[in-house]
Amino acid sequence: QVRLVESGGGLVQAGGSLTLACRASGGTFSRYALAWFRQTPGKEREFVARITRNGGSKYYADSAKGRFTISRDNDKKTVFLQMSSLKSEDTAVYYCAARSTILTDNTNYSDQTDYVHWGQGTQVTVSS
Repeated sequence: QVRLVESGGGLVQAGGSLTLACRASGGTFSRYALAWFRQTPGKEREFVARITRNGGSKYYADSAKGRFTISRDNDKKTVFLQMSSLKSEDTAVYYCAARSTILTDNTNYSDQTDYVHWGQGTQVTVSS
């Protein structure tokens, strides 16, 4: 069973940058496709980005394209979300998620029900 712990959230001004990290423990990290979601009060959890097991394929929500970059370091068992040109509407709790997949699976899993393992979330607040 993989356990995920996010870090790196905080308060940032609009236009600024922030990098989130999600470190895993337990399980075999390289067997998991990983994703970032975000959620604001009263709204559904929203897909942000996902990355395949070996990092060879990445997929982004339209809201993240060109501003956010997902990456992973399998040796460090960590997935990152680099965020730049932040806007007030990026304010949310950000969650990382994992699902076990086969190595050749490049499906763009973008629904929260596609993922089994979740972190506790980290708050990102963008002030305008």
